Amino acid sequence: MTDQTSVLDELPGDLMIWILIVSELLVFGAGLLAFLGMRAMDPTGFAEDQAVLNRVAGAANTVVLVTSGYCAARAVHSVNRTRHWLAGAMGLGLVFLIVKWFEYAEKARLGISIETSDFFTFYYLLTGFHALHVVAGLVIFALLMRWGNARNLEAGAAFWHMVDLVWILLFPIIYLVH
Repeated sequence: MTDQTSVLDELPGDLMIWILIVSELLVFGAGLLAFLGMRAMDPTGFAEDQAVLNRVAGAANTVVLVTSGYCAARAVHSVNRTRHWLAGAMGLGLVFLIVKWFEYAEKARLGISIETSDFFTFYYLLTGFHALHVVAGLVIFALLMRWGNARNLEAGAAFWHMVDLVWILLFPIIYLVH
């Protein structure tokens, strides 16, 4: 019997989490490409709408999510403090959602909705879909707090890092790039 390992055997977590991650990245990628295509057709309108966004909140949320990703990575590699690191990642995930809620509330006070313009349609769809992924990650972490093992922790952290990666792409494209 030969002892052969494949690349798939080396992936952290389970193959199914990687299928989910790749499919989610493709969905977000398609959304971002559509956003960029629409922006190319109306650069002035998109720039005017983008100016309404709270870049400080977006930047703060970037720091919050990257830090939560660090906590998730530490949870995977922690021997005695896994639950503490998961709690830290969850707490920061909640902070992200609270900041996003205040951003949405600010837009609502200004009368800005998903129907205001093409820019805001994409803004709400992309950031809202991302926020749902943050919620899913929090549920995964809550389950891991109760039933976590090394393989499941790796899978949960991989999902969370995908959520981080998506935000790292969304933030500059939606908030900063003209």
